[in-house]
Amino acid sequence: MSVTTKPQWLRVRLGLNENFLFLKRLIPDLGLHTVCEQANCPNAVECWNGRTATFLILGDRCSRNCNFCAVAHGPQTSPEADEPERVSKAISLMGLSFAVITSVTRDDLPDGGAGHFGDTISAIRRMSPEMLVEVLVPDFNGSREAVERVTLARPDVLGHNVETVARLYPTVRPGADYRRSLELFAHARRLDRRMILKSGLMLGLGETGDEVERVVEDLLAAGCTILTLGQYLQPTSGHLPVDRFVTPEEFDRWREKALAMGFAGVASGPLVRSSYHAKELYGRAKERMGPARGLTQACVPGKGA
Repeated sequence: MSVTTKPQWLRVRLGLNENFLFLKRLIPDLGLHTVCEQANCPNAVECWNGRTATFLILGDRCSRNCNFCAVAHGPQTSPEADEPERVSKAISLMGLSFAVITSVTRDDLPDGGAGHFGDTISAIRRMSPEMLVEVLVPDFNGSREAVERVTLARPDVLGHNVETVARLYPTVRPGADYRRSLELFAHARRLDRRMILKSGLMLGLGETGDEVERVVEDLLAAGCTILTLGQYLQPTSGHLPVDRFVTPEEFDRWREKALAMGFAGVASGPLVRSSYHAKELYGRAKERMGPARGLTQACVPGKGA
């Protein structure tokens, strides 16, 4: 089954303001990329109008070729040593208080790009010590060392999207593994029991309600505290077709269910993406979770089990 005509609730009409034009100049001037552009995000105009953007590090070519994703696949270049500083400069010029950093998947790198994530977090902290930083990372091919490298750089939010239900992985994410993604969260939780962990998935790929509920349960068990749910939209005719368009009312029901099950922050709606209103979600999660977290020393690599 394939659905092609978008319902009214997926039609976005927003004018461009000065903030949008500012970012349109700033990002290429600093030689940077955003997932807003690379992944054809439907919220790009809204976010850029509000001077928010999700920076894409480690190049603009992915080593994987997932059947749902608009990010280009192809030959990768070596990580640029000065990219962390350029990202930090852009964030400072934008006047942000909350920064979101993600990357293409880099299976060609020994550490999957984890060191570059750590360097970027450190660069942001040096230039803007009070900045809140969220990172959205790949699965690092299951490397615990890579997860440790990112976790010990102390992002305020560590995100990784499971994207879909386990049954659909061979079709939707053939290079990924559902259990491997859950283990990433479990290992990060072992390192820092108070870290805010975040994940997201798309609806409309052929999943069942029971399967979605199982994913929510699995993510909670692995330590996730923030969840995003959004509608899958087919980027091109060469990508997977949309199985169905999920109504706003159903997304509302999933938000209420996930909160009742134990998530501290949930964004659920047709146009929701993993970085959508990230600062607000972080604030809600912190409010529900209580006192500030601290790195659990007993779990730091080299300092005990």
